[in-house]
Amino acid sequence: MSEANRGVRGVVPPQGARMSEQVLEAVRDLVPAIAERAGEAEEARRVPESTIKELAGTGFFRLLQPKAFGGHEADPATFYTAVREISAACGSTGWVASVVGVHPWQLALFPARAQEDVWGADPNTRISSSYAPTGKITPVDGGFRVSGRWSFSSGCDHADWVFLGGLVPGPDGDPVDMRTFLLPRADYRIDDVWHTIGLRGTGSNDIVVEDAFVPEYRTLSFADTSACACPGHEVNKAPLYKLPFAAVFSTTISMPIAGIAQGALDAYLKATRERIRVSYGQKVAEDPHAQVRIATAAGEIDAAWTLMERNIRELMAAAEAGEEFPLKLRLRTRRDQVMGTARAIRAVDLLFENAGGHALKEGHPVQRGWRDAHAGRVHAVNDPERALTLYGMGALGLEVTDTMI
Repeated sequence: MSEANRGVRGVVPPQGARMSEQVLEAVRDLVPAIAERAGEAEEARRVPESTIKELAGTGFFRLLQPKAFGGHEADPATFYTAVREISAACGSTGWVASVVGVHPWQLALFPARAQEDVWGADPNTRISSSYAPTGKITPVDGGFRVSGRWSFSSGCDHADWVFLGGLVPGPDGDPVDMRTFLLPRADYRIDDVWHTIGLRGTGSNDIVVEDAFVPEYRTLSFADTSACACPGHEVNKAPLYKLPFAAVFSTTISMPIAGIAQGALDAYLKATRERIRVSYGQKVAEDPHAQVRIATAAGEIDAAWTLMERNIRELMAAAEAGEEFPLKLRLRTRRDQVMGTARAIRAVDLLFENAGGHALKEGHPVQRGWRDAHAGRVHAVNDPERALTLYGMGALGLEVTDTMI
């Protein structure tokens, strides 16, 4: 490694939009191989190690990472474009890429010492997560004792650290704060429990912690992330890290589903060009009803992507201008995120219903897309009633205090 490429704490690659586009092009070059391994990922119930290694080699996992630790500090729209294209090739790989790929952004919000712990020796270190506060948190001098079981930690086999959500109790035992706790691999074990019908290749296994100590500086309050005022802002001053947590993380969950829907559409079109409907002796490509489904599905997918990307770009523009994020924009971002998921689900349903009996076969990309999209839909952040109620309250001028906006 040449000294010219070495930064203060790690390798700092060339920066700017050009480098981000190079990463995106490198990811696109991997898409055919990722698609070929989709069945392998399902069978193994985890993304192949070769895929993770190749994605890491493109710089994808460092797109949202601070420059001081070898990252690109890329426009988040570039990150989500890459996620969408990976997801179109393999839903499980896209899901893991999105979730694990966004964690450098969150770590950048932690105190600088926590960032040093993770990236100081290796800027390529990855983090998985499980945010539901299902464990036990006990405040002690200097930090917290953490115990319990956390589920759905996607890509955990490919990570050396984990983010875990937890409720901090007050003197009377009632919660006074919710925090994210950062733990190294030595402090937890992975329980292999991931046996599902969709997103089978994500390896979203359980994390088990038995009385680990987490120092105060390796925690981050959700109150700080909601207020867009985090300890990491002292060292990571780029506008990227001023974005609302809820907007970034909810889009991180919905974008793979939009990509999965696009992949299902691509597979449907490929099969339909040559498919004969035996019952009617008709080429399906000549069926006007199939043509309408194609147009409707494509429109739903485009709308999902376009609206989510628009909101992220407007949030980024506000951050770059040093402006406060309008409540209307934050609410609209959550509205379009859940509606984006709903549109992707509708598109996949339209295609699967018209894909014929061959689509039922194991390994068929349309049925895999249908299963994966519906599996992603059940994530808590995709609850449409909750997000749409918030938007309706704001539109009516009512007070909105939810932390996930």
